[in-house]
Amino acid sequence: MVAKHVEVVIDLVAALRNVDEDMKRAHVPHGTVIGVEPASPRQKLLQAAIAHVAEHGLGDLSLRALAGELRTSHRMLIFHFGSKEQLWSEIVHTVEQRQRDQLAELVPDPTRPTREALWKWWKHISDPSLWPSERLFFELYGQALQGRPHAAAFLDGIVGDWAEPIAQANVAAGVPEAVAHAHARLGVAVTRGLLLDLLATGDVDRVDEAMGAFLDLYAAAVTQTVGPALPAPRS
Repeated sequence: MVAKHVEVVIDLVAALRNVDEDMKRAHVPHGTVIGVEPASPRQKLLQAAIAHVAEHGLGDLSLRALAGELRTSHRMLIFHFGSKEQLWSEIVHTVEQRQRDQLAELVPDPTRPTREALWKWWKHISDPSLWPSERLFFELYGQALQGRPHAAAFLDGIVGDWAEPIAQANVAAGVPEAVAHAHARLGVAVTRGLLLDLLATGDVDRVDEAMGAFLDLYAAAVTQTVGPALPAPRS
């Protein structure tokens, strides 16, 4: 028992001494990690873990394998997070919070013509720099649907929290409230479906064509409700 505690202390000292260098060597995909320097070794390990699973997936990854990729020990991960399940839950919570924090940025700009704003919004969320984070989002979504305990909370607000701000933007543009909510939910579903298509095929041109077709239909529906024809999207 004493020997195990000594090993943990030795690992902790080594991690505190080397964590900055480890994070410099860790590969962090663009768009995956918030650009605020973490304040503690635990946060740095969490950021690096999220970066790794965003790039390679969670799947059946073991704590030892993840520790190896992060150039630390599994005992150090247990020291900071308690268990594999608790680390996975922390990853889920952090990814979910980041998605929620980005909601305001992803809502189409209400000051621009509707179709133009929606096209700009699509080009932002379909940018290749976001693909690693979006793959992780869908992986966690699937695990939550399978009832994995560490991912269960991921389903809370998974549709409503995204659709509501878009519905309010629609209402502000003059769309009746009931129609605005239906359109917003449809928009979330179509967007996620096309993102899955994009991640699976990598066929940017065809997926963009599909989104353009949807926006044509949406623009026509909005035109019948609130005003004249809307401008074509800008590439």
